[in-house]
Formats: sequence, C-alpha cells, structure tokens
Amino acid sequence: MLRLQHLLSLSAALLPLVSAQEWPVQDSGYTDVVQYDHYSFIVNGKRVYLFGGEMHPFRLPVPELWQDIVQKTKALGFNTFSFYTNWFFHNPHPNQTDFEHAAHDISRLLEYAKEAGLFVAVRPGPYVNAELNAGGFPLWLTTGAYGELRDDNATYEAAWTPYQDGIAKIVAPYQIHKNGTVISYQLENEYGEQWLDSANKTPNEPAVRYMEQLNANARRNGIEVPTTHNSPNLQDFSWSKDQDTVGAGGNVDVLGLDNYPLCWSCDQSECTGVSNDYNLVEYYSWFQNNTPNQPSLMPEFQGGRYNPLDGDAGQCLEPMGPEFRNLFYRHNIDQKVTAQILYTLFGGTNWGWMAAPFIGTSYDYAAPIAEDRSLRDSWYETKSLALFTRVAEDLREVDRVGNSTAYTTNAEVIATELRNKATGGAFYIARHADSVTGKPVSFKLHVDTSIGSLTIPQKAGEMELNAREAKIVPTDFRFSGQKLLYSTAEVFTYVELDGKPTIALWVPGGEGGEFLLAGTANVSATAVPSDGVAFHQSEHGLLVSFANQTGTTVVDTAKARFVLLDRVDAWKTFAPVLTADPHAPVNETILVQGPHLVRTARIEGDTLVLTGDTSADTTLDVFAPASVKTITWNGETLATTPTAHGSLSAAVAGPAPFTLPPLSNLTWTSASSLPEIRSNYTLSPATWKAATADTTPSQYTVNATTPYLYIDALGFHVGHHVYRATFPTSPAGTPPPTGVYLALQGGTGFAWSAYLNGRFLHAERGSPDLEATNATITFPSNYTVATGDNVLVVLMDNSGHEQRAEALEIRGIVNATLLGGGDFSSWHVAGTAGAADARTLDPVRGAYNEGGLHGERAGWHLPGFDDGAWTVGTGPAAGFTGADVVFYRAKVPPLRVPDGLDVAVHFTMGVPDPEQADVRALLFVNGYQFGRYRPGVSTATSFPVPPGVLDLGGGANEVVVAVWALGEQGARVEVGWEARSVVRSGLDVVGFDGAYLRPRWSEERLEFA
Repeated sequence: MLRLQHLLSLSAALLPLVSAQEWPVQDSGYTDVVQYDHYSFIVNGKRVYLFGGEMHPFRLPVPELWQDIVQKTKALGFNTFSFYTNWFFHNPHPNQTDFEHAAHDISRLLEYAKEAGLFVAVRPGPYVNAELNAGGFPLWLTTGAYGELRDDNATYEAAWTPYQDGIAKIVAPYQIHKNGTVISYQLENEYGEQWLDSANKTPNEPAVRYMEQLNANARRNGIEVPTTHNSPNLQDFSWSKDQDTVGAGGNVDVLGLDNYPLCWSCDQSECTGVSNDYNLVEYYSWFQNNTPNQPSLMPEFQGGRYNPLDGDAGQCLEPMGPEFRNLFYRHNIDQKVTAQILYTLFGGTNWGWMAAPFIGTSYDYAAPIAEDRSLRDSWYETKSLALFTRVAEDLREVDRVGNSTAYTTNAEVIATELRNKATGGAFYIARHADSVTGKPVSFKLHVDTSIGSLTIPQKAGEMELNAREAKIVPTDFRFSGQKLLYSTAEVFTYVELDGKPTIALWVPGGEGGEFLLAGTANVSATAVPSDGVAFHQSEHGLLVSFANQTGTTVVDTAKARFVLLDRVDAWKTFAPVLTADPHAPVNETILVQGPHLVRTARIEGDTLVLTGDTSADTTLDVFAPASVKTITWNGETLATTPTAHGSLSAAVAGPAPFTLPPLSNLTWTSASSLPEIRSNYTLSPATWKAATADTTPSQYTVNATTPYLYIDALGFHVGHHVYRATFPTSPAGTPPPTGVYLALQGGTGFAWSAYLNGRFLHAERGSPDLEATNATITFPSNYTVATGDNVLVVLMDNSGHEQRAEALEIRGIVNATLLGGGDFSSWHVAGTAGAADARTLDPVRGAYNEGGLHGERAGWHLPGFDDGAWTVGTGPAAGFTGADVVFYRAKVPPLRVPDGLDVAVHFTMGVPDPEQADVRALLFVNGYQFGRYRPGVSTATSFPVPPGVLDLGGGANEVVVAVWALGEQGARVEVGWEARSVVRSGLDVVGFDGAYLRPRWSEERLEFA
C-alpha cells in the first residue's frame, strides 16, 4: 500500500505540470492536410500513430514485386511505408536521369502504396548512405571534380539538381492532399552539420545554405507536405526549429532520431557501446529537449542489421528475432514515440555492384521480410503490436506521467505510465527492470482508472514476464462506444461489425489474464470453449478472467465480443481493411484467422473477396458483417460453415509440392574472357580509354605515379576494370626492367591479377580487412620480349566506394613503377561498355549491373547471345586450369511454376575448401548480376533471384557464371539452385509479362567485343 500511495502522489505531482502545457498545432505552411504537434502527426484532421517500414525499390528490380512488399506492409498492421531513392541508379551520368525504365519508375511504387492505403514517407537524399556503393552518390561524383560534397558549393548543387528535380516532380502529385498518400519528404540523411558549436549555437553556414538549397528545390518542384530529417545519433542537435534559437536556418518541419540499439551491423565492433544484451536506450529526454513542439519521430529504428563480408552466413538472425521486436518496439512506445519506422522491413539484394565495399550481394538485413520475400517470425510478432497501435486512439496524444518499479508488486519489474489528458485513457508498459534478463517473473500492477485505483489482476493469477519482453496494459480503453476499464491481456486489435465491436486480446501461450468491461451489472456472457474462463459480475461491469490460454477462445456479451488468443493464434490472425483509407476505420475492417498471410479484402454484394497466401492446408475463421454469405479466397468460392462463436469457417488448400530440376543436368558452353593479355590484341577505340592525365582533381595523390590511373576519372565506375600498359624491354640508355611495383586500391575485399605478355605474373586474392594492396613483382627471365613492346595487363575488381566523405577515395592503380629501369610507354583502360562516353547500353538493368570484363562488354551475360561457337563442356563444376577468366553459359529448359505458387528460388555457389580457393565468380541470371561469390573474403554462398528476373511462367532462362582464377591452378565452382519457400499466393508472381525486364543481346555490343 505504501508503494501505491507513493505512486499516486507521483502521478498527482506530474500530471498538472504536463497537462498545463498547451502545444501548438503546426503545418508546412503549404498545406494543412498534414499537421503535427508535440504529440503526433495529424492527417486530414485525425491524429495518427505512424508505424511503418522501409524498403528500397532499387534493391528489388521487379516493380511487380513491389506490390508484394507493399501488401505485406499493410497486412502487418503498418500504416506507413518509407523508401529511399538512389541517386546513381537514376542519374548514371551527369545531366542524364532515368525515371522511366523498369525499376527506375518509382511512380509505380507510389501507386501501389496508394492502392493499399499506406501513408508514404519519401527519402530522396541526395545522399542516403544505406550501405550503398558511395552511399548512393553517383560514382561520377567521386573524382574530386565536384568539390566538397554535401555542402553549398555551386558545382555540387548543379550535380544534384537534375536528380532532385526529377524525384520531386514524380512525388508531388502523389501527396496526400493531391492524388496520393505521401505525407512527408526527407531532406538529406543523417547530416548533423548545422552547428560548428552546438552549445554556443555557432552555425555552419555552408551546411545551412545546403539545406536551404534542398528545401527550395523541393518546394519549387511542388513538394508541400512537411519536410523531415533524421539525426544520426543522440549527440546530434541539427535542423530542429525548436533548437534553432538564433535563426541559423536550414531547419526542417519535423526532426527525427535514428537509433540502432543492437548496432546496425552483425559485427558489433563497428558500433560503440552496444551489445546483444538488450540494453534499452533512453530517448524521451532527447525529444523533449530537441523537438518539444514536434512529434517524437524515429525515421529509422532498428528493423535488422547488415551482414559484413565475413559475417555469419545465417545473417545473425537470432538477436533480431521476436523477443527483440516485442521488447524494443514497446520500449519506443514507453518513450512516448508516436512515429517509428523500421529500417528495414525488407532489405532486398545488392545486385550488380550496388553494395558498399564492406558487404556482399545480400541486403537481407535480418529484416522481418527476408531477402527472398518470405515472412519471418519477427514479422508476425511485430504484427501483434502494429495492429494495436492502429486502433489505440488515445495512444496518439499521451503524456509520460511516471516510470518506476513502484507501479508493480515486484521490484524486478518496472512500468511506465502514459496518459491521455483529454480522455483519461492510459497505457502502462511493464518490463523487467533489468532489460538484459529474461528470467520468468510474476507481478501485479497498480493502475489508476476512471473507477479508482486498482491493483490488477484482481481475480486471475499474477501477470507474467517469461522472456525478454514487455506488456502494454491499457486502462479506460475506448473501443466502438465501449470501454475496457483495464485488460492484463494485450489488445491485439478490434473491429466493428454490424455496430458491435469484436476485440481481440492476446497473451503468450499458457499465460492467463483478465479484463473488465465497463457497464451495468449482471451482463450475460458465454465462452467457446469455456475451459479456464470465469465471469465475475461487479458494480462496474463484467470482469472476465482466463487461465492457461491455448489457441483461441471467444467470449460473447451483448455489448462486445472478445477473441482471446495465444501467441501462435495471434500470429495467424489478420485484420484486413475493406477500403484504401490509411486511417483503417474499424467499421471497415474484418478479422481473418488461419492463413499464412491475408493480402486484401473487399465486400461485393454478399460476398467477401479475400486474397492471401497459405503455406499449408488450413482453416479460415472469418469475423465479418452478417451480410456476408459467401467467401472467395484467391478467386475460389469456399464452402463455409457458421461457427458457434459467430464466425464463418472454411478450408483452404496449401501449396502443391514443388521442386526445381537440377542444374547439373544442363548443357554448358564456355569461352575465355581474357583476350586482353594477348600481345596481338587490338584495342578498340570504343572500348579503351587512354590514360594520359598528369593532373587530377583528387586530393588522394600521395605515392601516386603519373599518368593518373584513377578509374572513375576515366569514366568507369563499377565491377572489373582492365588496364593494359606497354613498355620496351631495353629503353635507350637504360637497363632493362626487372620487375614492377603495383599498388592498387579497390575497396574492401577487392582482388587483382597481373599478366605479362600473355603469361600470369601475380595475383592478390583480397581480404575482408584490406581495401588496398601492393606487390613488388620480379619478371621471370623469359617473360619479357627481346625486341619491341611488352604488354602488362592488370585485371582488378572494384568492390565499391566508401560512404560519406570517404566516397572520394580513389579506386584503381595508385602506383605503377617499373623496377630496374625504364618507363611505361602507354596506358589504356577498359571498363563497362559505353560508360567512358556517358552511354548506358542497358537502361533497364542500369549502371550498377555490369563491369568491364570482356564477356560483359560483349554481352555474353545477356539472354539471346549466340554462343554457338563456344566449347560445349560440363560447366563450371568441372572448371579449368590456368589463371584465366572463363564464362559459362547454360539455357535452362522452360520452367513453368504452377499458377498460384510463389516460389523463392535461391542459387548456390561453392567450392570444396573456401579458405584455399583462389577464385571469384559472378552469377548472371537472364542478364542480371545477382551473385558475387568470393570464398575467403565473403561467407555468402546463397543468392536469391526473384521472379521477373527469372521467368517462371514457362519461358527460357539463361544462366551465366563468370569464373576468375587467381592462380595457375585454375578454378572450379559448383552451381546449384533450390526452392527455399513455396506458398500458394493470391498475388500472381508468375503470370505477369516480365519480358520487358529481360532485354536481350543486341548488335550494339559488337562495338565493344
């Protein structure tokens, strides 16, 4: 009782202070359809709790599959969809933009979000970071010729303007007050540069002018919704109107905070002061101090983390599982956050050369939606909270009243009280006082309600915490004209059917709970099944207690129907909305239990039309209006049966078994892709760029030789580059060269090999710890020619540019010095076909897709290439000898996935001993580079390839593997594929016409052969 008295006095002391403050409602000044204040965003006059997730359309180059991610976002209970755009993807050459070809057309993503009824947060950079090559900077920007990046210099502004113009003009008509659902537009990204001295408010003028330039560009191009920005950490105080007390400028409408409490990488040494121990972070004071007149927005909260090159092949999933989602996302609510966006909800693939140097092809990110688009347990656990935030109206305007173990009867359990001063509704978030522990504890909770102070549960046993988790206990919870005075079971969601609410509550399996429905005494009630359920009449209403909840129990009263769920049944319960209204009205929502996923729902006459996915045979249990007499599932009319608890039940089938034919049975052809090492090789002017520059705009010139051999300055940016130099054996008056010193910088894990007059000299296989390597190479006595020119060829792969300012670090040969005498006569360089002349030969796949191997330049990786003159053999598993690069091609017989199936296809590559393998391989599927295999550097061996890139509708598929042997022993690589996930789906991922995504070889490539 002493604890309760202390608690009540604490609440009494805090509530008047909080309630006395009146917070202004603000908008962008261009539209009042989107407003905001201290509490939340307000859209069309309604407060909203924004819960959403991020995806990157450029990491899934099949626009038809964007709809899949959008629908899975909506089904999760999220109301918000966030995405980056990628500057280089849309702007491959200066003043050349592409917003039209295939995945470059982001208007399709905005349409899908509008159709699904999702608010959209657009984040166009121009710099985005995102573990991208150069952080998304266009790679032509990395030469140093554009001056300081991310400031107000005119050259840089001229570089980003065409891209920013293009994005804004596409987004503008999709704003919420126009013809879409976009509610915010982010300027820059994690750019904490407003202050030279934040304590004394000394502005950083170039940074301020840069932000003003970006804002002016957005507004000039029709962006009228609020602008946002994301602070990179708790030590940053930039761009908040509330912090800028000196009128520095550059501020956005709403400033948010990014946070990754378990580190953004699976390698936690990359972060400071974090661990997998589930230590919670305090955010509340940051928001109160920095953005008091704005909602507490987290544009990026940890939705997963990336896997570094040599990271755990299992994507370090365990720490990112259901426990993390349960505890940390509820903790954000505890901190009074009313807008949280997970980074990422779906990661996708770093296909081509999209990745930053320190990660590989996969951008799975341990996200709730896996790289192959399958749903993880963490998706289902998150759904149990997201659906609650969608209906908890009082949560959108709460004050944080107190936080103490005094709220509970167990000192090992702490609780936070959030209270809506206008309605009296409250939410108590309870968790272990030591968030690291997950030991089982039990407790009761002291709460204030409209009927007085209570200690709950009153009839049932104590509440439990049996893992690293939290519970949100509502009091005076309003739903469809009714009120829960309290519930120790969490609110899952509620819907209103024929004027009567159906509210779902859930507890972890085997736990009990109780709730008190406000109203008059002697309310009749039934429970199906009735085991463990007890009814207690009181002067304040009906108290229902239940024990050892397993499965689903339905409690029906005259006022409301309650669906009690354990965790397993909560995971397979969905609340699809019947309209495209992002506010998800409860009287336009139904409940569906049983399937793997419910995508869409609508009512046509007396028919409920459902689409969704099943992973096995199952039974649907549907709570819908009484007017519904028939249910269809993916177009099939179901045989329905009324249940004793007022729902309709129907059986639906799972997927039929499906397997892929083995790739080992294919007929492979092969050809060498290293003609450049031959002395009689002819340099094509279209392919080769002479390197002659003795000056460079780059600041990175230490130990560099001339001519400068920096690859980006020559117009080549991604993948493999081939250097070809000549030098005489005995220059006049000098001794003959005896060797060469080569220093290269290609990014983390890059490799290179050198050849003299067609013979292998040396190779560096690369390391996940090195971004630059060098070697002093002695020429064997018989390698140089007696007369004439020698030909030195260096083949390197470029693993990408670093992020932020380090994007300006050079790539290529830094130093090339002949030993013993003499100089090089000439240098020429080959890279991506057409790139040096600002040509994009493959605008559909885009500038990241291919590098400068001879086979790539000639289009050997493309479907339709005629390999009739190639050697017919047994494929890459048999391999070859010699330090060569060999392309293997195979045509897969027409593959027809049965209608209605969604199959996640993973290609695999491997060698017997990855640690000893001096080999690299690229996987091309119908022209798309979807796998970089680098044993000894990267642990990645599995590479999902999506439908659309793969033709699963009965067409031909062409698989190409380019194998680079980094030694005379040669190389072999085993290639396979498998179906990892098969569901019966309501989204047609097989039957759409994806031919436009797979452009074929053309004679234009002959120019570069």
